[in-house]
Amino acid sequence: MNNKPHWNILLSDFVNKNQLIKTLLSGNSIGELAVFNDLKGILFSDITIQQFIEKEEQYDTLEAASDRKLRSFSAGEQKKEFLKYCLNQNPDYIILDNPFDHLDQASRKTLADSLEELEQSLGFIQLVNRSEDLLSFIENKAQITDDSFTLKPIDNFASDTPKTHPKEIPKPLHSYENNDTILVKMDGVSVSYNERPIVNSIFWTIQQGEFWQLIGPNGSGKSTLLSMITGENPKGYGQELYLFGRKKGSGESVWDIKKNIGTFSTSMTQMFKRNHTLEQMILSGFFDSIGLYTQPTILQKQIAAQWLEVIGMTALKNKSFLQLSLGQQRVILIVRAVIKHPPLIILDEPLDGLDDHNSVLVTDLINLLIQETNMTIIYVSHRIEPALKPTSVFELIPTETGSIGKIIHQPNRS
Repeated sequence: MNNKPHWNILLSDFVNKNQLIKTLLSGNSIGELAVFNDLKGILFSDITIQQFIEKEEQYDTLEAASDRKLRSFSAGEQKKEFLKYCLNQNPDYIILDNPFDHLDQASRKTLADSLEELEQSLGFIQLVNRSEDLLSFIENKAQITDDSFTLKPIDNFASDTPKTHPKEIPKPLHSYENNDTILVKMDGVSVSYNERPIVNSIFWTIQQGEFWQLIGPNGSGKSTLLSMITGENPKGYGQELYLFGRKKGSGESVWDIKKNIGTFSTSMTQMFKRNHTLEQMILSGFFDSIGLYTQPTILQKQIAAQWLEVIGMTALKNKSFLQLSLGQQRVILIVRAVIKHPPLIILDEPLDGLDDHNSVLVTDLINLLIQETNMTIIYVSHRIEPALKPTSVFELIPTETGSIGKIIHQPNRS
């Protein structure tokens, strides 16, 4: 019989998770988690996996039991191989830090099944931000909402989140010259790397005002398609790829393409290190800069003030961006991406790593953009969010000759 404890812990975005993990591993926990203090623990997280990969690359070694470097595996396979490495260290317990992030549905189930098979032989402390990620076989459940790291009963903090009241979206300073209702058209686009096919004969037309979700397993080519749309991928030359009314390679620059696109990705949060205010971060969207280094006009400041009112953060306008919660930072960076009303918005996993409360903030903003503007949105996520209702879904399905595309739902087009 297993005498090692298990805990499901739901974390608020306001918790200093790194310090919590350090406290657990150093054997300085208090309260009910003190049972782990005399046990040997190991951390299973995206950060430790990345550090593992960097070590293999730096020293050109194979650290895991596999005969392949971890970088060569898909995200799901990486987590499976790293779990084997963790077990080989003979820990008493494993800290699972958002273990299902970046995984498709099949990989999530595989990992969950593997963890359940291990529950009799070692302990788990699972730290997650979304209640839907709580492991069903772990009975002990609690939430931590502040840096006292005190375990509290789980309440439904998503239901208590005030909804964003629909307000009129601020008008743009300037309208875009693109008059073509078709923003992106892929007419049989294929991409290979080193003779390895990634996507095969993709047909995808994206029109003004549509809301698409892009889905597909890890390694299916989602990032490849996005890089084709943003003009960054040289594989687009010589193919039937049309971006904002022009065929790729017809004399346009990458800037000509990018000026039509507002982008958000989770990695952007790490790019902003200087002590800019929330208002300055929104204003930087007018200048496509990482932070504000140009004096904004009075009109630009008025538009930023209107956006602050829309998202309910007027009182926080002078607060440091770095002091905001992760969810608040995501909302600000999305506003930064859309402040000029570009024809196309790409949101790459905007809810990844957010708690239930802050996920509501971001989904409310996305829904408001859909309802109140004519911007086209491509939303990339493995999760199906009930509060978000894309008009169309483009699914990448891997095959031996590269992923093929499937449109799950196509609205009537006039």
